[in-house]
Amino acid sequence: MKPDLRSRWTEGVIVGDGAMGTYLYQLGFPVGISYEELNLLSPHIIEDVHRQYVTAGAEMLETNTFSANHEKLAKYGLEHKVEEINRAGVRIARQAAGDQAYVVGSVGAIREGKRSNTPLLQLRKYFRQQLNAILEEGVDGILLETFFELEELAVALKQVRKLTDIPVICQLTVEDAVRTLDGYSLPDAFAILTEAGADMVGLNCRVGPNGTMRALEYVRGKVSLPLSVYPDAGVASYVDGEYRYKAKPSYFGQSSVRLAELGARVIGGCCGTTPKHIAAIARALADYVPAPLDFSNVRVPSPQVSITMEKDILGGWGSDREDVPPTLVELVQERPTVIVELDPPRDLDITGFMAGAEALKKAGADAVTMADNSLAVTRMSNMALAHLVQRETGLRPLVHVTCRDRNMIGNQSHMMGLNALGVDHILAVTGDPSKFGDLPGASSVYDMTSFDMIRMIKQLNEGIAFSGKVLKHRARFVVGAAFNPNVKHLDKAVQRLEKKIAAGADYIMTQPVYDEQLIRDMYEATKHLSVPIFIGIMPLASGRNAEYLHNEVPGIQLPDHIRGRMAGLEGPDARQTGVAIARELVDVALEYFNGIYIMTPFMLYDMSAQLTEYVWAKAKQRPNPLFHGK
Repeated sequence: MKPDLRSRWTEGVIVGDGAMGTYLYQLGFPVGISYEELNLLSPHIIEDVHRQYVTAGAEMLETNTFSANHEKLAKYGLEHKVEEINRAGVRIARQAAGDQAYVVGSVGAIREGKRSNTPLLQLRKYFRQQLNAILEEGVDGILLETFFELEELAVALKQVRKLTDIPVICQLTVEDAVRTLDGYSLPDAFAILTEAGADMVGLNCRVGPNGTMRALEYVRGKVSLPLSVYPDAGVASYVDGEYRYKAKPSYFGQSSVRLAELGARVIGGCCGTTPKHIAAIARALADYVPAPLDFSNVRVPSPQVSITMEKDILGGWGSDREDVPPTLVELVQERPTVIVELDPPRDLDITGFMAGAEALKKAGADAVTMADNSLAVTRMSNMALAHLVQRETGLRPLVHVTCRDRNMIGNQSHMMGLNALGVDHILAVTGDPSKFGDLPGASSVYDMTSFDMIRMIKQLNEGIAFSGKVLKHRARFVVGAAFNPNVKHLDKAVQRLEKKIAAGADYIMTQPVYDEQLIRDMYEATKHLSVPIFIGIMPLASGRNAEYLHNEVPGIQLPDHIRGRMAGLEGPDARQTGVAIARELVDVALEYFNGIYIMTPFMLYDMSAQLTEYVWAKAKQRPNPLFHGK
């Protein structure tokens, strides 16, 4: 019987295996396929690679599951095979290891150091799905590897610790041997992972043995856990149509002794390494006896963690991400979701506005959205009202931010204030020109376009100010963009929408739509898009209201038959007909979209509440809802 991994690495250095992906490439498998799918298509090939590493001297095998998560597999249309691929990966490694080697479940980063819009809640879901499959097949430990961002690694580690107490090795990827991509020094990062429940910390990928040595020298005396290292075989070069790595097996063998002296208790190889590299490590360490693990003189730093880390990942402030509501983008991927617009008042009395927010909360609205002086008419600050709505009703606020009223200084300041208040859902819009509003002498700023605004707000999410200055924390804005489908050439409007998505828009809210066929056309024109769309529905309050919208308000068109139904109607009869027309539009919209955006006319919030309740009634009747923009 082998001792468990924790006991084994206290006794001596464990020789890990080498690369799977780059070795499969050297064996003739092309770049651009899912190497994890080979667990199902060619299991004998994967098992043979594992056996080669065991023969070379590897005492610990990684499962071929590094990218076997929902998001990565979706690129190949394999997202429905997450469990199957991961389970097969464990079984194959177990078969190859026999009683000669340990098997650890390999789980790689999803964001991969890219400016990904994948939200934390979605990351948690994908990691948990993969980990469940791996753990149910039975492994000796979990290897979380190739994480560029400490915060993403902490998300994955937290999911492991919720599921199991088996050993967990956490490996970061750094290029300068000093700091993670999201700004944490290595000693701070390792201290945070230690607190979060890691059993071993270390490094892999992007640097060779020399860079890895420099990193271990930098953290020496500042880490209270044993270390693991899986360096690359040097820097890759592209020669005669193929990728090559320079570091020879003999160099790897020589380097492994120094890595062990610096505290590494698991030593393997990453990109470019082969069974020959692992054999060289095994030979070099065959007679090596490391000093006993002793952390009594270690000075572990007390790192400054970001708000995201403390509140949502490490569980500080008595909070846990499990209890934090999912974003609207996450909700709409799972079920119908309702946003209701409620205009801020034009005077200083907020009684009616707050009563409306309460009624919408009771009706089941997922968020209340507030325009930013729409039509350039002066209204109360939506920032102040957002805070009040959030505090007094618990309803999520979604505020519009225009390019019209603030220069770049004012807009960044405004966004920083919203972040401080916990208002994180934004709609970035251009804004109607001031000359058309109630203060025609006012200036329109327009320092930025709506595209610029989206990019700048998402830049704050990376912890970078509009000026390029690095901020101490990262914001968490979910940014929406507006879309007007009431145009002659829908395809051109969609092309503009694609640019907003490329700029970073997380979701789309449309202008009011009154044409059922337009909803169907919109679905066909946008079904290729990767973000959810909330269809604008605004109930008509009267015949005059219908004519005003059709003839005077930019971006809104009413079909003749709708205008005919509303013609001459006023009072309760008009509102009843307006709600009936809106319900018909909701019926069609829910056939194609999960997102409904209801606009309240003239503060008649009872009409919006009725429609919100109607959406939920219809949703319960849908056995298989479509997830547009999932």
